[in-house]
Amino acid sequence: MRFLAGVATVICAVNLIIGRVFAWLALAIVVVCFTVVVQRYLFATSYVWMQDLYIWLNGAMFTAVAGFALLRDDHVRVDIFYRPAKLKTRAIADMIGVIVFLLPFMWIVYKYSMPFVQRAWSYHESSANVGGMPGLFILKSFIIAFAVLIAAQGLAMLIRSVLILSGNEELVPKSIQYNPDRIAADHPKGAV
Repeated sequence: MRFLAGVATVICAVNLIIGRVFAWLALAIVVVCFTVVVQRYLFATSYVWMQDLYIWLNGAMFTAVAGFALLRDDHVRVDIFYRPAKLKTRAIADMIGVIVFLLPFMWIVYKYSMPFVQRAWSYHESSANVGGMPGLFILKSFIIAFAVLIAAQGLAMLIRSVLILSGNEELVPKSIQYNPDRIAADHPKGAV
């Protein structure tokens, strides 16, 4: 069980680092978008590659931080039953959700996007826009990263469930422990 806890800890650490690094792309997106707008309306000029850049940064950020969002439990969940449930009930719900929905869906994303990404790499695909950015094949690789990071974090959630259901709650890594204070802060009593 300690080995499983170690695996979950490593997965969470990787998603935490990637999430914190790629979250900074939000600032870059704002700066580039602001620059494009200023150039267009104040100087009557624009560069297609800059327009590509903020769209590509947006795509890279959202695909890279998806595992981090799952780590933080920031994905949308209908939690009218989940929130007030006991710890073991939550663990069972997470286990079923990961096994039945998350992992199969990530496998489908991976399986169907791999030929798409390989094709892009085979001819070093670039922007379809004249004067656009080169390297679209790199951005398309983020689809694979998305599937892998979400699946890995799903595995960490599955490990958390196994540890809880086996009575080894003390081994659950701190980064993925259920946090009742956060749930209460996000959903005050009486709020819908």
